Amino acid sequence: MKTQQNFNHNWLPTTKKEVELLGWDELDVIIFSGDAYVDHPSFGPAVIGRVIEAEGLRVAIVPQPNWQDDLRDFRKLGKPKYFFGVTAGNMDSMVNHYTATRRLRSDDAYTPGGKAGFRPDYPTVVYTKILKTIFPDVPVVIGGIEASMRRLTHYDYWKDKLEPSILQTSGADLLIYGMGEQPTRELIRLLMKGVPFKSLKTVAQTSVAIRKDEPLPEQKIWKDIYLHSLEKCLKDKNLFSENFVTFEKESNKIISARLIEVSGDMKVIVNPSFAPMDEDEIDRSFDLPYMFLPHPRYNKKEDIPAYEMIKFSVNIHRGCFGGCSFCAIASHQGKQIVSRSEQSILDEIEKISKLPDFKGYLTDLGGPSANMYRMGGRDLKLCQSCSRPSCIWPAVCKNLNTSHKELTELYRKVDRIDGIKKSFIGSGVRYDLLFPEWNQNAGRDEGEYLEELVRNHVSGRLKVAPEHTSAHVLSYMRKVPFELFRKLKKRFDSIRTKNDLKCEMIPYFISGHPGCTDADMKELEGEVKSLGIKPEQVQDFTPTPMTLSTLIYYTGFDPYTGKKVYVARSVEEKRRQKEYFFWYKKDVTKQSHGVTR
Repeated sequence: MKTQQNFNHNWLPTTKKEVELLGWDELDVIIFSGDAYVDHPSFGPAVIGRVIEAEGLRVAIVPQPNWQDDLRDFRKLGKPKYFFGVTAGNMDSMVNHYTATRRLRSDDAYTPGGKAGFRPDYPTVVYTKILKTIFPDVPVVIGGIEASMRRLTHYDYWKDKLEPSILQTSGADLLIYGMGEQPTRELIRLLMKGVPFKSLKTVAQTSVAIRKDEPLPEQKIWKDIYLHSLEKCLKDKNLFSENFVTFEKESNKIISARLIEVSGDMKVIVNPSFAPMDEDEIDRSFDLPYMFLPHPRYNKKEDIPAYEMIKFSVNIHRGCFGGCSFCAIASHQGKQIVSRSEQSILDEIEKISKLPDFKGYLTDLGGPSANMYRMGGRDLKLCQSCSRPSCIWPAVCKNLNTSHKELTELYRKVDRIDGIKKSFIGSGVRYDLLFPEWNQNAGRDEGEYLEELVRNHVSGRLKVAPEHTSAHVLSYMRKVPFELFRKLKKRFDSIRTKNDLKCEMIPYFISGHPGCTDADMKELEGEVKSLGIKPEQVQDFTPTPMTLSTLIYYTGFDPYTGKKVYVARSVEEKRRQKEYFFWYKKDVTKQSHGVTR
């Protein structure tokens, strides 16, 4: 059932009429988004809009503007006082649009009815170019996952070539990378003080492009590292590989360097990030006055699938220290875990409990990984310059506190709230943290957590991600040996049987990852058969910008060792590898695509 709410002052406006209803004669910032506008802390455009509003500015969101007509959507709100914001939305548009074999998808979860065709490929580039044509004197700030992971020269799988920074291809004036609250607030603070936009070249966690012959903006605190130029990388994959290693190491440090990359007649500058948010700062973001609903403009339209999936879920932390080779979370959200306070989480649950159709069941209390809440280095001084991509691979860091005690207590507190019948965990669980065979820090807390999780918080299916069974493929993925999954399954089955529970464990797997051959997939088939697993949640590896796995896919070698790595590149190779998952189906050919994450 849809909420029949009329527009009121609690919403960020999306049209000229809504702006007028608020009594505004001018906007300070206008955000263009590739997603439908859902006013919820899980949707980036809403978060940044609310952050800007909280700084005292008048902000509007233009969701999914039409880029194929007379461009009236880009003109209708006129010029903002300070800048336009542009984001592709919550997902990279190319992952949103295409399968791993570059076939066009027929749906879009961030659009009413799941309909495709409401955003272009690379909307960050398309929207920015349109705005710079119509309003050439107004600055454009780009952000979101699409911009963030293209802030430097990167391999584009869909074009099958190296591409320069998205700052250059879009013509944007400034790029905010990662989670954008802190740099956005700083940007607003400086603009409101009267600092000219063109002078804002040293804001932390932003990237700018300047002329190649222009001196670097003065900054006495940061260390500078020059990367190999785009031109050199185009000629030599080894140099591009060296750039990536530098980028990854610096991204993982709390105190990092400023990166400079010459590209054509420009210099792209990536300023160091802000320090990770503390509890008060992240609470401040999640406690903004979200409506927790799609904007009223969608009242007479079909449901937005991405919203339906998360509307009764709660994000309890950000960041991930897993460091999986194929994942961009650490480079975007950060390796350090930033956890919300219990009170902030409980306050959000109270708001969710008042939503239409809420029946007392929370679908998730999670994050990028379900069970990293409150975890981090015991001695944070040791973490400040640590460049390890993972805190748990190839071994768990001795400095890492992996206690699950506070998380277990949080689950129990949530379940005691009036009106909450059950809280389920829908995010994937990192089982490598739970057993002393891998995590030397694991103890009674981890055992108690697993018991609590399986007994009280599995809604039929527990999601975990072994990803593969082959030791050398898992090593390329930076994942733990498959033997640990066997141990988890044994423990899961024991708890389930003892408590007479009707639930199952669903493992995620990836085919076609660099290093994976047909022989490795045949081994995987044998392993899952022996465990009675019929894989459903499977994925054909998709090279996305600025991950280690993508770098290996492009270069054909491991940048840390220099060793050659086999890569399945052709559609036929990728299809054949994926077929091994579906040994239990009679007609493999027709049903080999499966369910993708």
